[in-house]
Amino acid sequence: MNNRINQLFSQKQNNILSVYFTAGYPNLHDTVEIIQELEKNGADLIEIGIPFSDPTADGPTIQRSSEKALRNGMSLNLLFDQLKEIRQSVNIPLILMGYINPVYQYGIERFCKKCAEIGIDGTILPDLPPDEFNEFYKPYFQENNLHNILLITPQTTENRIRDIDEACSGFIYMVSSASTTGAGKKVEDFHRGYFEKVQNMQLKNPRIIGFGISDKATFTNACEFASGAIIGSAFVNILKDSTDLKNDIANFVKSIR
Repeated sequence: MNNRINQLFSQKQNNILSVYFTAGYPNLHDTVEIIQELEKNGADLIEIGIPFSDPTADGPTIQRSSEKALRNGMSLNLLFDQLKEIRQSVNIPLILMGYINPVYQYGIERFCKKCAEIGIDGTILPDLPPDEFNEFYKPYFQENNLHNILLITPQTTENRIRDIDEACSGFIYMVSSASTTGAGKKVEDFHRGYFEKVQNMQLKNPRIIGFGISDKATFTNACEFASGAIIGSAFVNILKDSTDLKNDIANFVKSIR
């Protein structure tokens, strides 16, 4: 079966909205409802965060959501259990994002098989080095029709970007700036020169920009230079204070679109 990420990019070349949230947050069993409501309100792609005790690349908002989710009792086993029937109600691409440690503990081959079984389309594992992925794990991902999305940053050299483009499948996650995740950046904070350089490299994979995208202005700006953008911390902040998930998710997505 064709991977849903490929289907998305073949049908839509720009303004792709990807939304990140942490599984098991704000409450342990909110995961499926949040995914369903995001799809219903027009998200194109969803990144489901696997909470981890030492999320080094994340800003305070996502760190706090991860800590709370772990306190709530979230684990990779439980997340897979929550998602086992997700494809009965959700059609858009789903990506699991997190640190490699819980995946190592689960077993990488077993993890890939489980993702295929429940309908996960890709993973983002920022601390799994691309060379290690290529050498040891790529066949498991390919056998299970699972994209491993790789990241580039303003510090990534042109040669390295080309290597990542070769190794990558699905899309390239283009980190907007050399910092942790977090909402609140302004349009002018982004590295326009970096965006333009990568845009002119004619890479084979489409690109989505993440880190610091938090509102309509930053989303629209990022979409000038890539196929879409990822919103994480700003959405997690909405969940933190939510007393009505359905309504708050609908209003949030509407505010970006």
